[in-house]
Order: sequence, then C-alpha cells, then structure tokens
Amino acid sequence: MKSERQARILDIIESEEIETQDQLLERLRENGFSSTQATISRDIKALHLVKELTGHGTYKYAVSVRKNSLNFAGRLRTIFRESVTSFDSAQNIVVIKTMPGLASAACAALDSMEIGYMVGSLAGDDTALLIMRDAASAASFCEDIKSMIE
Repeated sequence: MKSERQARILDIIESEEIETQDQLLERLRENGFSSTQATISRDIKALHLVKELTGHGTYKYAVSVRKNSLNFAGRLRTIFRESVTSFDSAQNIVVIKTMPGLASAACAALDSMEIGYMVGSLAGDDTALLIMRDAASAASFCEDIKSMIE
C-alpha cells in the first residue's frame, strides 16, 4: 500500500501544481487512498520532495534534483566495499586501486555525486586518479574512503 501511495503521489505532483500537504492529501483521497498528514509528511521526506518556485510566483512540490546524488552515495559505498584494494593521497591527489575493470565505475559514481572539493577524476582499468582542490581535501577524502570500506 505504501509503495502504491508513494507512486500515486509522484503521479499527482507531476501532473498538477500541488502547493500544500492538505492539497496532496485531498488528491490522494480523491484517488482512493486514505491517509493522515503525518503519513504524507513521511512520504514527502522518503520521496525527497521539495517545494520549487513556479512561473506564477507560487510554490509546488517536485522531486529533488539531489535525489539522484543521494542514490549514488549508496552505490559508491557498495563499489568501494566490493572493489577497492588500496588508496593513498599525495598532496592534492588521491589514487585508488581497484579490482580489474572497476576503476571507471568508481569514478563515474564519484563524478555523479558532485563532490565540491573534487576537481575531477581519471580512470584506467584498475586505477583511479582523483584531483582534489587541496591536500587537506585529499586527506579528508581518504578518511571517508577508509570509513566506507570498513
């Protein structure tokens, strides 16, 4: 029932400009879903809905553009746990060694996360080179990697 309700919420906000939880609750009731405001509030959080400005000067619910970035964080942890064999930093560069063929997957996941202090990445077959803004960012990122793979 929860997944059906959440799917219907996504359909509703895609087809209509819903400004409030009360409006959303009413539309759900019209579609045969009995729910409470607290449940709707939890659904909004779970679906990563945000309010965005419309062309009419009002606000409406929409799926956050950051939702995709959040999903990549989980994938990145999986990639690192399963494939990273070693990592180290030198000044503002982080070198990640992976199992053969997995360096590009690691870089793709990192690039999709839009990490502000990462300038870019370059992947070979089993080695990824990450260029950070400074040495402190590189060292901090190595600590993050360590916590991800432990």
